[in-house]
Amino acid sequence: MKRRTALSVAAVGPAALSAAAEQAQQKPAGWRTAPLGYSDTPVIPGQAWKVHDIARPRPVVVAPGAKPGDPPADAVVLFNGRDLSQWQHVGRGADKGKTTPAKWKVENGYVECVGKTGDLVSKEKFGDAQFHIEWSAPAVIDGDSQWRGNSGVLIMGRYEIQVLDAWENPTYADGQAGAIYGWWPPLVNPCRKPGEWNVYDLFWEAPKFEGSRLVKPAYVTLMFNGVLVHHHKEVGGPMAHRVVRQYEAHGAEESLALQDHDTKPRYRNMWARRLKPYDAK
Repeated sequence: MKRRTALSVAAVGPAALSAAAEQAQQKPAGWRTAPLGYSDTPVIPGQAWKVHDIARPRPVVVAPGAKPGDPPADAVVLFNGRDLSQWQHVGRGADKGKTTPAKWKVENGYVECVGKTGDLVSKEKFGDAQFHIEWSAPAVIDGDSQWRGNSGVLIMGRYEIQVLDAWENPTYADGQAGAIYGWWPPLVNPCRKPGEWNVYDLFWEAPKFEGSRLVKPAYVTLMFNGVLVHHHKEVGGPMAHRVVRQYEAHGAEESLALQDHDTKPRYRNMWARRLKPYDAK
């Protein structure tokens, strides 16, 4: 790498200088020092910053979870294994908008849909976000096709990532586990056996509207049990059964929902992170 003019440690301020001076006293023999950045490099096309720009803000430090799957420090914990304080039911029809306490069953660190109580709806709202959701279908099979552990992760309350027991269970491709329901099947089917836990790591780009007009559709990337099943896939519109629904304008942030499809899937270890552009202040 060709060396260019670099700013010294002193150029980034007294605090940095003090820290660097303290560190210098502890440097072992043979320690190599690299420049902290440059001020005379070209501007990166399409950006306001120069290559290796000394003035460019560093990424915010976020402590990761203690082990894979644990929530990082900046996550909103949606289910802690003990209660449904982050969830509620929201009425429809004559009770539209009316909220009531969540009625799904909590035990042994998971929450189970009891059927006919309504979707679980998060009190927190999200736009662009990362979601971690673990789920399992009932160990006892009591139906076939769409009646095997059917539920769904309803992003912004309307765009569905299907939850279903897809282990040796033929059903329509855009309705199996990991599908963007009614739009796209998953690339592959990595579903575990009934009763075993599955993991969704989901990365969501919310649709953008100007008034009632759609200016950018939603996109989703989904890791299903560590396997990529959607890669920045365009979402055509809200979830619907047997019909195609068009986008309808809604808020920049909306609640996450877990679908009550009158079966008994279980969920655990659910958390979310709001995603912001790197240089957003």
